[in-house]
Amino acid sequence: MSASGTAIIDFGAGALEASIAVTGQGGILSNSLVEAWPALTATANNPVDSAKEEEFQVSAGDIIAGTGFTVYARALVGKAFGLYNMNWVWN
Repeated sequence: MSASGTAIIDFGAGALEASIAVTGQGGILSNSLVEAWPALTATANNPVDSAKEEEFQVSAGDIIAGTGFTVYARALVGKAFGLYNMNWVWN
């Protein structure tokens, strides 16, 4: 079994790191492989491709079998502001 989707991560008024819990993944196992990366799409307060300029380091982990996982993002060029879409997939 596998799944994919997009999560919105929020750096708020400015932060170096942010995370979001992705839930509702009933088929995920503790040994599932999870990947995440920036989606180059607009959000309510960031234009298309703004994630490219921020140069994010994105990872996923903290898998809870039958529940979900966490997506982590770190801005490599100063603080990031607002919302960004992060794609994810697990299998």
